[in-house]
Amino acid sequence: MAATVKPEEARDLEVLHRPNIASADVQLPAVRDYEQVDNEITATLSPTGAWYIGLFTAVGFLLIGIAAWMYQIYSGLGVAGYNPPVMWGVYIITFVFWVGIGHAGTLISAILYLFRAGFRTTIYRCAEAMTVFAVMTAGLFPILHLGRPWKFFWLIPYPNWRYLWPNFKSPLVWDVFAILTYLTVSTTFLYIGLIPDIAVLRDREKNPIRRHIYGVLSLGWRNSDREWRHFARAYLFLAAFSTPLVLSVHSVVSFDFAMGLPPGWHTTIFPPYFVAGAIFSGIGMVFTIIIPLRKWFRLQHYVTLNHLDAAAKLCLFTSLVVGCAYMVEWFIAWYSGLQVEQDYFWNRIFGQWWWASAILYTCNMVLPLSLFSQRLRRNTTWLFILSIFINIGMWFERFVIVIPSLSHEFEPWQWSGYRPTWVDYAILAGSFGWFSMWFLLFIKQFPVIAIAEVKEIVKPRLKRAPDHLEHSGRRLEREKMPVDE
Repeated sequence: MAATVKPEEARDLEVLHRPNIASADVQLPAVRDYEQVDNEITATLSPTGAWYIGLFTAVGFLLIGIAAWMYQIYSGLGVAGYNPPVMWGVYIITFVFWVGIGHAGTLISAILYLFRAGFRTTIYRCAEAMTVFAVMTAGLFPILHLGRPWKFFWLIPYPNWRYLWPNFKSPLVWDVFAILTYLTVSTTFLYIGLIPDIAVLRDREKNPIRRHIYGVLSLGWRNSDREWRHFARAYLFLAAFSTPLVLSVHSVVSFDFAMGLPPGWHTTIFPPYFVAGAIFSGIGMVFTIIIPLRKWFRLQHYVTLNHLDAAAKLCLFTSLVVGCAYMVEWFIAWYSGLQVEQDYFWNRIFGQWWWASAILYTCNMVLPLSLFSQRLRRNTTWLFILSIFINIGMWFERFVIVIPSLSHEFEPWQWSGYRPTWVDYAILAGSFGWFSMWFLLFIKQFPVIAIAEVKEIVKPRLKRAPDHLEHSGRRLEREKMPVDE
């Protein structure tokens, strides 16, 4: 017979249950009350010397990229290192890299929210902000890739009297739709989650101009039960809506390659392969960002080792999935019986591009196996170093997908090499400067850790115990009283 629980006992167990609270038992023992949460997280908004150094460094890299792009516009695309038939180079590689990171942020946040993962609470804001700025960065590269970038609007099907429409068979057009769709949804998802925190900033702000701006952005939030009920429903809807959208949009990006005929591209594994790689690269970028932030802002008691340990397990899992996708690629090439496919993979692993494949497999398959060790999962220094290797490995994954296929097509007379120029490297560095600049500006305007969701974990300070707890306490006292014999 199943055990039964009395109603008052059930209420005792669920006294801290609230609509958004995660079910996983990841607590913050060093956080005492709501006032501490407000004071410590809003204190991160004050600019520091290290922040200014980081911002100026990011702007410097961005200016280098802009200068290289202006030189490319003046001189032509020939300075970008294209070598026919290799007409996709660093720009498309970096585009797919940033799209993957951008898709991972919202996917991580949405899926972990739907599964009520407790370690999500203190890292998801960082992932969502990373998503928006990574998609903004990725959106630049289809424009950089154009020979006449000032005519980029021709990629958009706008009404015109000449009845000219884009070529909907072009991958560039697919990318435009994918980026605009995803940028809209991810920005909405980030903004809805920010509303309660913006209201906290509004109430604490002394500057009248900033207070008015926060007041407009908070949409009149008053922290009422009705507002929280609608907020929870809207956030749940966006999380449920974003998950399949991210899967479909990143699958569209994979079709840039899967719909092509070059060896190594024409395969049906690309959509799930790209999605798994996106999650893996996104977790790596989250580690790259959140570990320095928790140290510089002294937020170790919010982003605890338990949170990093759980995120590292997810990183290990996605690394294993990506490794399985690599092995499936090898198997498909062998099982197909096509000499062209087999020669292509031989050249990719043991031939001309062995060094790129070695970096790819080492960074994405071998090094993440260290996360089987709990000691290394809880070592922030190793997690940060590993995240750098993951970012490098995922960039080279896109390199190995793009360059070897184009440089080793069906006819031997078409085989060639590829060597990026200084313009490619400068624009690549400029993309990291662009991304870092926006992220650094964001963390000084809005909380990098969600204040509202952290408060759902912290026990509220009560003037007196609720009635049902008082009754339970009296009942326990009666049970402990000695019985006269």
